[in-house]
Amino acid sequence: MVYCGKMNKGIVERLQRLDVNAVGLSGLDGRIFEGKHKDKVRSVEGGKTKILRGDHTGTVEQVNTGLLELLLNNGYLPVLTPPGSSFEGVAVNVDGDRAAAAVATAMKAEALLLLSNVPGLLRNFPDESSLIEDIPAAEVEDFMQFAEDRMKKKVLGAAEAVSGGVGKVIFGDARLERPVQKALAGQGTVVK
Repeated sequence: MVYCGKMNKGIVERLQRLDVNAVGLSGLDGRIFEGKHKDKVRSVEGGKTKILRGDHTGTVEQVNTGLLELLLNNGYLPVLTPPGSSFEGVAVNVDGDRAAAAVATAMKAEALLLLSNVPGLLRNFPDESSLIEDIPAAEVEDFMQFAEDRMKKKVLGAAEAVSGGVGKVIFGDARLERPVQKALAGQGTVVK
């Protein structure tokens, strides 16, 4: 949670330098991300599956679009990070990519950009020349077999977003100069 807060404020600072009136918030603020607190989580350690209980992990099931629209309609750009809120008001750690998918769906976004340190979904990770450029929305879950590590959550988020009505999801490369513009131009993996 501390890391997310530091990253959030760093992004807000960079946007402010570009004259973008950004506001850094966690999903806990105003219950922007709200959902269930998971009573148990599976984890694989040393090849063995373990069940963890009592941690603060949750899901995003509702998005406070009213607060986001209030900010956007008044000239502010929300910069959102975990944690979120359980329905009981307890802070819960939520996956950022899946939270972004929930926000994109709730806000009826045309596109969702998920940036990372690779050029997109790779057929043979870490071989960057094996980039998968296009994925039909109806087949996105079939591509889970190529997802490694954090990319699994991005593919899950993409599946949730396109099934929720988001027009397209782009996995873009954050290492590039002007990564947002390049992703919007179709550089990366495009799910549509």
